[in-house]
This record gives sequence, structure tokens and C-alpha cells, in this order.
Amino acid sequence: MKPLLRRLFQATLGGVAALALAVPAAQAGAPRALPPGTAFTPLTASLVTTPAPVKAVDGKIHLSYELFLTNATGANVRLERLTIRDARAHGVLATLDPPQLATSAHPLGSPIPGEGADVARRMPRDPVLAGAAAWVVWIDLALDASTRLPRQIEHVVDGTLLKPDGSGAGTFRETVARTPLSTRAPLDLAAPVKAGEWYVSEGCCGNTHHRRGLAPINGVLDVPQRFAIDWFKVGPDNRTWVGDPRRLTSYLSFRQPVLAAEAGRVVEVQDGLRDQQPPVPPKVPPIGETVGNHVVLQVAPGRYLLYAHLENHSVDHLHVGQWVSAGQQLGLIGNSGNSTTPHLHFQVMTTREFFPTDSPPFTFRSFTVLGQVGPRIWDDNLGLQPSGRLPVVASPFAGPHRGVMPLDRNVIRF
Repeated sequence: MKPLLRRLFQATLGGVAALALAVPAAQAGAPRALPPGTAFTPLTASLVTTPAPVKAVDGKIHLSYELFLTNATGANVRLERLTIRDARAHGVLATLDPPQLATSAHPLGSPIPGEGADVARRMPRDPVLAGAAAWVVWIDLALDASTRLPRQIEHVVDGTLLKPDGSGAGTFRETVARTPLSTRAPLDLAAPVKAGEWYVSEGCCGNTHHRRGLAPINGVLDVPQRFAIDWFKVGPDNRTWVGDPRRLTSYLSFRQPVLAAEAGRVVEVQDGLRDQQPPVPPKVPPIGETVGNHVVLQVAPGRYLLYAHLENHSVDHLHVGQWVSAGQQLGLIGNSGNSTTPHLHFQVMTTREFFPTDSPPFTFRSFTVLGQVGPRIWDDNLGLQPSGRLPVVASPFAGPHRGVMPLDRNVIRF
């Protein structure tokens, strides 16, 4: 270790390093045999989920999860490369180079890139972690369908320790965050809405409010909407609203039935919250009203379906403990809770409560891709567009699909 690096680590470790140096050799005894590769590391790493692979309409296997990095030194650290590989055979699945890290790594707690505007736009950031800073790397891999996934993956971080003047003091490589991949197959579901054409908004897998929405709840940090989808009904000429966008009834999604995508038991119902007035975003509601009027179904051990932002009084016929059949109507799409224009927020959860929860992927048994929305059109500006017409273009994945996940901004037909 170079002298400067040694001083950096000693400054970080402080009293621990001093105590270790102060132990007389006679008391220390023979050197302890540590596992190979044991060393002080500039960064610590952790995950909040078990990465779960899912196949999507593009024919790729998607892995979407988060790597949390904390700079444990007093010096700045620049991320140079992140390699994701088989923890046993060391075969490389993916590598994030500096340009990719600049758009996927951000300080923990920073605003969602593009907040209040187009969240899909690129916002590069020099991936330099200040001393004691915590960052999140948003990992979204699209792997070839032929990829043989390992049982366990690990992350190799290459970086540079920086001097106060910004020049490099030395490089390092860490192997961190070994984690198994989930072996639990995603739920394969029926449609959560009635037959027709629907816009898949804020879906997997990229820079959206769902994907990049961190939620620190009761001391637990989660990404509760990682694979959530906002569903908007699409009518003739790709319209989502017709008439006055200030009226709920102008939106084609409003009062559309929502259906049980799988048989299950009702474990939570909330009703009685008023529908918000479109098209301006409402005042952020109390945490208990975030998802508005909603229903939660338990459909398997540790798997729950959330139907959120439902119309006021549309689910008052349901009660906790009630069994529902697949395809049974649960309620109507509304605009309650933290919602600007009528839509259905739908996702799979690992708990019956939205806060805190984890968000695993899911697939649908059968649907047809009709097209793709180009520019970002999402809940908070849908009613502020010059018209309710979506800018739909041709999709390379057009056609029927079975047992896969739709992707963000697909327009599909159930």
C-alpha cells in the first residue's frame, strides 16, 4: 500500500488502526490466517432486495435492483467501473463504465432525476463519492434470453482515491455485495383491467418515478414501486381523455373496472377518500392516504396484489377476509390519493402494506403489443398536454406475447 493510501485508511479507521498497532507482538501471538482477499476497503456495499430475473416483451431477461455504496474514507472516491459477474465462475454478466455510471449512480436522498419534468431524460453526474457519502447505483440489466444465470452474483468495483486537489492518489478494486438471485418465478397473472387497449406507464425498467423511488419508512429503506405499472385506458385515435381535462369524466380510465388478476383473499381495503381534481398535481397527502382508495389481495405466500387510486366508494362492498375469484371485479379506477389523473396503480408486493414493502416482478399470461409511446407522458402531465392523444409509434415488439412482462410505455391490448 502506498504511503498516502495507508494514511487515508488509518485516518478512516482512527482508533481501531491505532489499537491494532499498539498490541505488542508477544501478546498478539502468531499471525491469524484470514480468508484470502481479506483487506480494508474504501467502500461498503449492500442491497435491499434479492435480484429477481424476469423475461419481458423484448425477449431479454431483465434484472433490476439497487446497489448501495458508502465511502468509508475521508477522501473523495471516483467510481471507474462496476462489473457484475458470477460469484463462483466469475463470468461477466455486465459492466457499467464511466458514462453508464454517470447516469445510473446518484447520491442517496438526491431528487429523482428530472423531478417535475421528463424523468426519462439523461442527467449525467460525475460519480465521485465524497468522504462518508452514501450513493445508490440503479442497476437495470437486459440480458440475452440465452444467458445462463448463475445462482449467485457479485459486484467488482474499480475506483480511484482522490487527493484534495482532485488528482488521483491510487486505484483500488473491491469485490462486494455477493447475493443469490431469486429462484422464485414471477407471478404469471391475468389482466388487472378489463379487455381493451391500455398504456403501460412508469413500468420496467429505467429512469421513472416507480423505478427510482426510494422510501425510508420506519428505519427501513425500500424501493416499494420497482416494478409497478400505471395503467391508462386508450381509446380511438390513441386518446386518453376527450373534452375538458379538468373533469374526471373526460378521462377514459375513470370508472373502468379493475379485476382480480389471480384468485386470492382480501387482506386490506381502504375506501372513503375523495377523488382528486385533475389535471394539476394535488398536495402531497398524509402517508396513510398515499395510494388512495385501494384493495390488497394475498394470492400466494409472501405475494400480494395492490390496486391503488380507486374511485371513492367503489370498493365498499369488499371486506377483509373475503375470497375473490380470478377475473372478479374489485372496484373502479379513480383518482384518489397521490394521483393527478385517473389511472390504476398495480403491482406485486411482499407485504400487505405498501409502506414498507419490496416490489418483485410479474408477468401476464396473454396480451398483444400494439405500439410504443415515444416521449414521456405520465400522470402529472397527461391532462396538461395539448390533447389527450398519445404519441404512439411502431414497436419492434408488436404482436402477441405470453408469460412475459410489458415494458415502460408499451401500448397493449388485453
